[in-house]
Order: sequence, then C-alpha cells, then structure tokens
Amino acid sequence: MTIEDPVYLAHRHWMSRAIALAQSAGDAGEVPVGAVIVDANHHLIAAAENRRERDKDPTAHAEILALRAAGQALQTWHLNSCTLYVTLEPCPMCAGAIVLARLGLLVYGVDDPKTGTIRTVANIPDSSCSNHRLPVIAGIMESACRQQLQSWFAHRRHR
Repeated sequence: MTIEDPVYLAHRHWMSRAIALAQSAGDAGEVPVGAVIVDANHHLIAAAENRRERDKDPTAHAEILALRAAGQALQTWHLNSCTLYVTLEPCPMCAGAIVLARLGLLVYGVDDPKTGTIRTVANIPDSSCSNHRLPVIAGIMESACRQQLQSWFAHRRHR
C-alpha cells in the first residue's frame, strides 16, 4: 500500500475521523480513543468515543459502543461486511466483541503495549478459541494516534 493508493487514502480518512472522536473523548476526561465503523461501500455506519467515566460503565469503550450502534443501524450483529477503525489496539474485551461480531476488517492506529490483544500482548483473533479469522491492518496514522495518547497522559500526570 502506497500513500497514493486510494485504499490507503480511505484508511487515513476514516482514521482521521476516529482521531477526532478520540480528541473529543480526551477533552471530556476520557482516555482518548475513537472508533468508526463503515460498510463495504465506505459509508459511515457508526462512530463512538470512550465513555467509561461519563457513563460510569466499564464496558463503554469506543469499540464496544461503535459495535452496538452498528448492530442497531444494520439490524444484525453480523458485521462481516464492515470495517472498524480505532485509534488504539483493542483490549481483551473489545477484541472478543470484534471477533464475535464477525467483523470484516479491523484497522487500528497504534499498538497498546499494556493491554493490546490483537497483535501486541496477546493475539485473540488468531487464538484457537476464536471462531472468526479477523483481517487486521495496524499502524494507520500511527504517529498521530501515539502522540494524542502520550500528550493526554502527560497532561493528566502534570495535573
């Protein structure tokens, strides 16, 4: 994939949308993670940002909220024709939900060395307990996603 490739440009477009959602989450005091789900025709189906603190809900991760909204919008939990863009590598809970949703493609920005379970700490999609083989593209707009998270955490520590 080159930077002129239309597929790469589409990935950057949707990841930019996820980054904007992550910024909104960070501004609201949440860990800045954003997620966008598009269909096979590249139409926006769902978008969400982390809401754990605001909703007082440990499951209110951006990915989970986006998957729920996509299921409602499409009236099915089978999201095999959809792509999820998320700024940070999903945690175990989100990776499990993504596999269970039979997602068509996962695109994420930056690896999570603490809880990433797509490729970093563990690999849930390729695990023997997974009933769905998930195509994954990592590193789309990686620098921007990493910088956003690092800045947010540095600001939190400074306060």
